[in-house]
Amino acid sequence: LWRSLADNTRFYFVLSYYVAAVDRDLVAGRVHYGVTFDAALASDNLFAVQFHPEKSDTAGLQLLRNFLEWNGQC
Repeated sequence: LWRSLADNTRFYFVLSYYVAAVDRDLVAGRVHYGVTFDAALASDNLFAVQFHPEKSDTAGLQLLRNFLEWNGQC
C-alpha cells in the first residue's frame, strides 16, 4: 500500500490520541510528532490508518489509489 510513497512522506493528522498496538506485527506505519506512535495497522485484508488520506494532498491520493488496486495481501 506504500507503493510510490517515499519514506518520510507527510500525511494530515488531526487528533489528540493515538493507538499503541499490542501486537507489533500489525504495525504497517509509524510516525513521530512529539512522540512516536503507530499510524497504520494491517492484518490479512484489513488496513487502517490513524491519519486522513483524503486531506493529505497528492500523498493521500496515492495511498487511496494504492488501496483501490490492493489485492488484500499485507
